[in-house]
Amino acid sequence: QVQLVESGGGSVQAGGSLRLSCAGSGYTWGSYRMAWFRQVPGKEREGVAGIDRDGLTNYASSVKGRFTISQDNAKNTLYLQMNILNPEDTAMYYCAAASRGPWWSLRADLFNYWGQGTQVTVSS
Repeated sequence: QVQLVESGGGSVQAGGSLRLSCAGSGYTWGSYRMAWFRQVPGKEREGVAGIDRDGLTNYASSVKGRFTISQDNAKNTLYLQMNILNPEDTAMYYCAAASRGPWWSLRADLFNYWGQGTQVTVSS
């Protein structure tokens, strides 16, 4: 059974940084491409950053240059380093795994498995 567990969320002031982690279990790491999504109440889930099995990455334009996605294959863990945070980054952040779709796609409907989410709140 695939399980994804996020951690690292919290409250930070604008301009600050956070690093999110997502620990994966129940499958062979590298079987899926991974991504981070975020969602605020009343809005659709938004793809933030993705990384494929070969380490290719893709970012939403709103976070490019500020966020970095990475993975540690030895630890079965996905990361999202978030710098220069602003209040618009406030959301519930989810990690997700996909077995289908092109490596660059951040379409939520292509992702098979989801974590429970971790809240990020950025104050001005």
